[in-house]
Amino acid sequence: MSAPAITRLFQKYVEEITPALAKKFGRTNVLSLPRLSKVCLNMGVGKALQDKNRMTEAAEQLSLIAGQKAQVTQARIAVSAFRLRQGYDIGCRVTLRGKRMYEFLDRLINIALPRIRDFRGINPKSFDGNGNYSMGLSEQMVFPEVNPDKVHFTQGMDITVCTTAMNDDEARELLKLLGMPFRE
Repeated sequence: MSAPAITRLFQKYVEEITPALAKKFGRTNVLSLPRLSKVCLNMGVGKALQDKNRMTEAAEQLSLIAGQKAQVTQARIAVSAFRLRQGYDIGCRVTLRGKRMYEFLDRLINIALPRIRDFRGINPKSFDGNGNYSMGLSEQMVFPEVNPDKVHFTQGMDITVCTTAMNDDEARELLKLLGMPFRE
């Protein structure tokens, strides 16, 4: 049985980023350095209340983008103003860890983000105070896995990168070294 293949971004983390972080933060223990724990992808498909095909199409596209099956999420509460009842399908999500997480981030940083029209970098202030970064994309077409001929509607998505960093500065440094194109 062969050893599992190491992704390009994880190899960069081990060989280049870990020593750079240890030097910057003055730590000798490698396990105390910030690292990625998971990446969460979320699509809120509110229009699925009128058209059920939107939910299946959005879930298929999210599965293609993430490389694993998307989970369809239901409404927890009923909101009469939105004609929403408890249990209706209103979104889909995927949580990536390990090898798939590093592969997705590599594709996001090097392929998807540069394909956004008029892209000047991502917001460096979108941290939550605990070292986690969130960003939104306005359409799923920036990923090369999505076939533009089969897309009937554009759908946005939220991407949250969770790290083990204790504060935003450590997480920002980690993501910057991973290659995230922050706006100046």
